[in-house]
Amino acid sequence: MTEWEPFRLGDALSVSHGFAFKGEFFCDEGDLVVLTPGNFLEQGGFKPKSGKEKYYEGPFPDRFLLAKSQVVVAMTEQSKGLLGSTATVPADNTYLHNQRIGLLNITDPCRLDLRFAYHLLNAPSVRQQIQATATGSKVRHTAPDRIESIIAPIPNIECQRRIGRVLDNCDDLIENNRRRIEILEETARLLYREWFVRFRFPGHEDVGLVDSDLGPIPEGWGVCRLGDVLELVYGKALKADDRMGGPVSVYGSGGRVGWHDEALVPGPGIVVGRKGNVGSVYWSDRDFYPIDTTYYVRSDLPLRFLDQMLRTQEFIDSHAAVPGLSREQAYGLMVAKPEDRLLSRFEEVVQPLYDLRRNLTEQNAVLREARNLLLPRLISGEFDVSELDLGLEAVGA
Repeated sequence: MTEWEPFRLGDALSVSHGFAFKGEFFCDEGDLVVLTPGNFLEQGGFKPKSGKEKYYEGPFPDRFLLAKSQVVVAMTEQSKGLLGSTATVPADNTYLHNQRIGLLNITDPCRLDLRFAYHLLNAPSVRQQIQATATGSKVRHTAPDRIESIIAPIPNIECQRRIGRVLDNCDDLIENNRRRIEILEETARLLYREWFVRFRFPGHEDVGLVDSDLGPIPEGWGVCRLGDVLELVYGKALKADDRMGGPVSVYGSGGRVGWHDEALVPGPGIVVGRKGNVGSVYWSDRDFYPIDTTYYVRSDLPLRFLDQMLRTQEFIDSHAAVPGLSREQAYGLMVAKPEDRLLSRFEEVVQPLYDLRRNLTEQNAVLREARNLLLPRLISGEFDVSELDLGLEAVGA
């Protein structure tokens, strides 16, 4: 068994502050993205913001342009559990080092490995030290010197590298699955647009277009209000303390917000954001619990068609006194209703995509649970990494 010795991180690592990027140069698109705490997963890892990135087009010192594989740490707790989370920069010449983010610099590579340090900061024992020294009542903060002062037992450098490789392999499998899920989702979106927006569905060559209130649509299709084909049902309030565990996903307007032991709605189903992230759309394969910031969908139409169709609608926050998505506004939206035969055919084509996405999502949940159980045991030396045979390659096959 490798000997582990107490070690002060600052003896082989430094943490540097980022740059105070000026708000006047932020923009909605561009080539350079300013990292924020929202780019971190609570358990560690990089989180793409999927269209909500902050781009920057102003001047800044060159040293704040990050390189691929550098490691950054969240020094502000934007959401509970985020403080101290680390992420790996995924690309060169794209991401900017913001002031609320720390950059890890290994000052003695013979004593501390960067990938081991990345995982070490995500270990519960180290996160507890970061939380204990944090300041701020509403929003918690840490600082470079507090991270550098952390004391943790570590093994020799070769053992550190082996631990880093094992945990990186787990993360790589999760990331590969995430990318496959993105491709499946994009494929379903493109199929929907091809069939129901561009009208290039199977057999479209033999179907003429006719005028309608929405413009030309294929012959045999109808035009109706959204409220004619579905019902938006209010979700039900659920206290945060009741979202801490169980097999049932709890959805808010920002996506999954926890787990509960009982479902409110049988799956599969669709959730639509009512307050906060107005008009957001989420698909749940399993039974689920939508809270009171959402609606869930009831309809006789194929749900996978509705899932894609709702993502193309222009929902608006139409309550002046009480902000939120008005059902009246949503119900009044005009939509094209394809023939039942085509809807059934679309369901047949996209269901395998949804099924594979569900399988990959569930596989990632298992991998994350295994990784989260493994992390503290490897980092503490409870498991000897040289004796582990995880079969990770087989899992990702």
